[in-house]
Amino acid sequence: MKFKHARENTIQDRVGLGWRPELAVGILSHLDRIDVVEVIADDLFGAPRDERRAIRTLSAQTTVVLHGVSLGLASSVPVDAKLLEKTARLCEEVGPEYWSEHLAFVRGGGVEIGHLTAPPRTDDTIEGAAANLERARAVVGAAPLVENIATLIDPPGSDYDEIDWINRIIDSSPGGLLLDLHNLHANATNFGYDAIEFIKRLPSERIVAAHLAGGKWVEALGERRLLDDHLHDVPDPVYRLLTELATLTSRPLTVILERDGAYPPIETLLRQLDRAREALAEGRSRQFEQMEKEAA
Repeated sequence: MKFKHARENTIQDRVGLGWRPELAVGILSHLDRIDVVEVIADDLFGAPRDERRAIRTLSAQTTVVLHGVSLGLASSVPVDAKLLEKTARLCEEVGPEYWSEHLAFVRGGGVEIGHLTAPPRTDDTIEGAAANLERARAVVGAAPLVENIATLIDPPGSDYDEIDWINRIIDSSPGGLLLDLHNLHANATNFGYDAIEFIKRLPSERIVAAHLAGGKWVEALGERRLLDDHLHDVPDPVYRLLTELATLTSRPLTVILERDGAYPPIETLLRQLDRAREALAEGRSRQFEQMEKEAA
């Protein structure tokens, strides 16, 4: 398959936006302010030829990455071979810089759940994820970045906490990590752990990209929970986590703002991209200051 070589400016952090039809005009009109566009792979699997052609045209104008939502890699169930083949054909057609998927399951026992779900964090799902990631690498031609997901309940039957489970999967895969900072913020808020300490325990050299999004408070199982719904602006704590991430990792980061509905004017989203750039710049400045102190 064909993957584009990283552009010369990838030694610098990049900030971009998720492609949605409702945002198409705004994105195409402001490519000078958007470094990279993330396209949902599954939306293109059965799309008309002209829609796929439009994404190929977009890929010729700017950096495009693909993001999957239905493979269900973090499962003891083998990943669907047909979905992998569709992903491989799409990557060949579009030529993304990288592709990514979630550490989640979406099916089991022949039943399609219909949404991303956190599996029990056990040796079985660690081994299953490792096997599925190897299948994905073999079929698509490159391993996906894997993304942490948000959950409203701690998966029952788990033997590992979230960070140890993720690290064991990363250790077994040649790919990198797409760190969703709102998912991290939501889980840390809902289950009472320190999001910054979570980042510090990740292998920083494997963090390639980050997601930003917003959410809302809901009632779940009689408790107040923060829901990751991609329908709201990025909250301040998530920008602060982005600054911390930029302080702790030395490799270039690709940061994508996700919005799945209740779309504001494109200028509002562009301002959020600018704020993400400011958060990254602050983190890089802190990192440089720390390096100077250590060298003194």
